[in-house]
Amino acid sequence: MTSTQTSSTRTVKQPGPDHPITITPNPRRVVVKVAGRIVADTRRALTLQEASYPAVQYIPREDVDVSLLQRTDHATYCPYKGECAYYSIPVGGERTVNAVWTYENPYEAVAAIKAHLAFYPDRVDAIEQLDA
Repeated sequence: MTSTQTSSTRTVKQPGPDHPITITPNPRRVVVKVAGRIVADTRRALTLQEASYPAVQYIPREDVDVSLLQRTDHATYCPYKGECAYYSIPVGGERTVNAVWTYENPYEAVAAIKAHLAFYPDRVDAIEQLDA
């Protein structure tokens, strides 16, 4: 694995054998629900599998009802993916604070997740993967 320093002194790491990251199209329909509302509904989700972490569904922004989201000031950094921004889903109450994240300018190794949103499973009512 190689690392480089960016101008902001952030370490950038590349996926490799000791920390693999794969991104594959999910052939199933993915539906995210909060407080009886469908927040996202797509047949174009990307499944990101990182190391031994649970797989995450990244949903194209166009397939998310962004009118239900509220951007927050919360931000994190991943050396493999980059700067991460967050959204809450106010209709879901306190549990849905910072329930949604996105890498608006992800590093090249994970560029496919640009313009996609992901949801914490424990902060939404359901992330369903359907055959229909």
